[in-house]
Formats: sequence, C-alpha cells, structure tokens
Amino acid sequence: MRPRVLLVAEAANPEWVSVPLVGWSLATALRAVADVHIVTQVRNRDAFLRAGMIEGEDFTAIDSEAVQRPVWWLGERLRMGQGRGWTTQQALASLTYPWFERLVWRRFGDALRAGRYDIVHRVTPLSPTAPSPLAARCARAGVPFVVGPLNGGVPWPPGFEGERLREREFLSYLRGAYRMLPGRRAMLRHAAAILVGSRHTESEVPAAQRAKCVYLPENAVDPARFFDAARPAAAPLTAAFVGRMVPYKGPDMLIEAAAHLLREGRLVLHMVGDGPMMPALRAQAEGLPGLVFHGWLPHERVQAVLSECHLLAFPSVREFGGGVVLEAMATGVVPLIVDYAGPGELVGPETGIKVPIGPRASIVAGFAGELSRLADAPRTLAPLAAAGRARVAEAFTWQRKAEQVGRVYEWVLAGRPGAAPVLV
Repeated sequence: MRPRVLLVAEAANPEWVSVPLVGWSLATALRAVADVHIVTQVRNRDAFLRAGMIEGEDFTAIDSEAVQRPVWWLGERLRMGQGRGWTTQQALASLTYPWFERLVWRRFGDALRAGRYDIVHRVTPLSPTAPSPLAARCARAGVPFVVGPLNGGVPWPPGFEGERLREREFLSYLRGAYRMLPGRRAMLRHAAAILVGSRHTESEVPAAQRAKCVYLPENAVDPARFFDAARPAAAPLTAAFVGRMVPYKGPDMLIEAAAHLLREGRLVLHMVGDGPMMPALRAQAEGLPGLVFHGWLPHERVQAVLSECHLLAFPSVREFGGGVVLEAMATGVVPLIVDYAGPGELVGPETGIKVPIGPRASIVAGFAGELSRLADAPRTLAPLAAAGRARVAEAFTWQRKAEQVGRVYEWVLAGRPGAAPVLV
C-alpha cells in the first residue's frame, strides 16, 4: 500500500529558485510513490494554485506571517540585502520556524493522533540549524518522523577570510554553537530517519543517531528543462559560469584564470547571474573579447545558454548543494569545479574535472591550466559529457529522487530492519 505522508515544506514554490524550488520539486515528485498532502507557508499559496494544486485536498497553506515576516524583514536589514549574510538570515529564520510547526500541529495534530497519516516528512527548511518540535510530538503520537535532506554549514576553506568578510558572514564564526541547542538534539533523537545532503552534515550528527542517517544530496533536475544535449565539443572552447556574482562563488577568479585564453580568442565565456560584484567584474573584464555578461536569467533560459557550451566553469569555494552542477551535467556540459563540499561530492573523475581546494592563487592557476588544456583539445570532453548525462539520468532526476525517498519510507515503516538503505 502507498504510505500516507504529511509532507511539511515551509519553503516550496515552483516559481522561485534555490531552496523553495527544491522543496516544491521533491514534494510534488513524491506524489508518485505516496499519498502526499503538502503543508507549506501561505506565501506559496498562489503559486500552488497556479500550478493546478487543489487547496485542502493537495495542500494546506499555513499563515505564520505574523511572526515570521517581521523577522525576515529584520534579517534583510541586518545583512544589508544584496544576497549576502546568509548565516544571519538563517539564524533568525531558525528562531521563528518552530512557530510554523506549532501551527502545523494545531491543524493536523488530531489527524496524526487518529492515525490518518503513516509518516510525517519535513523536507524544508534544508538547514540543520532549524529545530523541529514536530519530531517529538509525532513520536508521542506513534507516527514516524523523517527529516531532510539536511545540508549546510560547510566550513570556510583556509585562505578565504577576505571573501568571508565581504559576504558579511560574521555569524558563521559562531555557527557551531547550534549543535548544542536542545531543539536540534531532540529533533535528531526523535526522528525515525535523517536524510543528509552532504557528508559534512552527516559528520555533525551525533554518533548515537548516525545509524538513522541516509545520504541523499538534495538537488536533482527536471528532465523537461535540462536534457537538451550540448553542442559537439569543437574549438573554440565555450564555457559558462552560472550563479550569483558574490565572492565565495569566485567569478573574479574565473575571469582571472581565463583572461589569457580570451585575449587569444581560444575561449568564449558566458557569465550568467547578477549580484554585488557585477560592477567590479565588468571593470575586470574590460578589453577581454569573448566574454559575455547575461545578467540574471529566468531558470528556464539558463538551459539555452548551457546548451551552447562545452564546459561549466564554476570555482565556488563554499557550495552546499551544487544544483547548477547537476543541471550542467544533464545538459551534456562538463563541470570544472573546486573539489570541495557539494560539487566535489557530485562530480567524479568520469563525469567532470576537479581542481584541488587551496588558496586563491592555486585555484586560479588550477583553472587556468585546465582551461588551457581543454582549449587545445575540446573533443576530449565528449566522454565526460556522456557519462555525466548518464549519471544524472540514473540517480539525479526528481523521479529517481522520489523513488529513493520511497525506499526510506519502506525502511522506516518496516521498523528499520538492518542498515540504512544506500541510495546514491
């Protein structure tokens, strides 16, 4: 029988990107393997309705704005906008998120105690710093609670303190204190299964709860959006950077590494995204032919740019999930990345190229060397591109992700016999 799942996704929206798009994509994909009722925040209600969802039947919107909206407003002012100071916003959100779950329990507590749902699964927030009071309440009601995928908190690599400060990540110095919060410990103790989106997040789970961990990167792709094949690998080498123009993603490092090839006409580089670094990047790129700034593009138009490229050049030094890496692989574009955190776990030697993490100068030199090598022999990318597409089709579509989570549901409902399932 299909399990009856109350799926909590406070952030879930098909019209947004990042965490809300992950929440929406996983929540809706799971409808193929379970009878899912989605609980989301009221700000997503209209997007759910536009997507054809029926309120009360497919989803319930919880209005927690009276508490959450003022704190979100405060967070935006404290981090001074422009997409920086992410840890500050996450810390404040984690303080108010339990109010949302309190309202969820008010709405669904009686149904859970009456056994109308087999599992409660909290998909978002993805951050492991957000406690879940639902976990203990579900345990008392006899309903298994699944949380995740959880991801975040990857340490800043040595040598990038300047970038850390420019990102206004002041609270990241204190982030480790969240592991001592009683709400976080109770969530992990009462959870029947903990989906972890990265090996780093898994390492932060207390040893006593580690047997409940299931490794499952949170990102996947929609084949309808990201399965156009890239053009054949031929000169000149064409690469793209896709992401916010902020210090830790390294767009300035990429331009520095690519400058000699751009001057020689051996490389075309597309820069997709916007952010506070844009004026400085345009100044850095002055006089470099073959460099195109596209600015921010709607998610569906990113595919059109990627499909004209051979390579995703992405020197981010602190990426949690790395969804753009999967999107590139699905399109037949080979990722060139820094071997650290999310992208480093998604890319193997058969599907992409990794430059070792290190100081800024070593990353720039590593990217410059790889770009030069590939500019001389772009056809060598073809086997990597084919293997990357096959890998995404095998394990990283939303349909496949739902099947993987379905296996976790089966394991939990069977009483967790044996070791946790290996999914990826």
